[in-house]
Amino acid sequence: MSEFSITSKDFKDGEEIPKDCGYKHGNRQPSLEFNEENLTNYFALIMDDPDAMKAVGKVWIHNMYFFARIGQGWEEHFKVVEGKNDFGEIGYGGPAPPDGRHTYVFKGYALDTNLFHELKDGFSKQELEDAMKGHILAEAKLTGTFTS
Repeated sequence: MSEFSITSKDFKDGEEIPKDCGYKHGNRQPSLEFNEENLTNYFALIMDDPDAMKAVGKVWIHNMYFFARIGQGWEEHFKVVEGKNDFGEIGYGGPAPPDGRHTYVFKGYALDTNLFHELKDGFSKQELEDAMKGHILAEAKLTGTFTS
């Protein structure tokens, strides 16, 4: 089976996420690369904060999306549909820990099917997980920390 991983030019696994990626500090989405060897053209991502369980009583969702790679070479581009984060917004909502340093988990999924017919902008985590069920070829994880 092919190797599948997530990396970022902005931070290394387990290191500090840049301040300007924070929700109240610019809310710039960090660069993410899904590294795989022709495994698939369909991918999903869930970024969450499990440390929020102590502060707000739930794992906080910061970002979710499904995307497909379309075309090859110079014609390659991506089509994306984004979910609703726990700030109530569609798309990326950066780290905003209310109580010190939190660890953020970027979970990537390589899928064997196109989910555009099932997911529309604003989808929930449950809708994404239901749509992915039985279609996950590989999973990868990248973690970063952040302090407000």
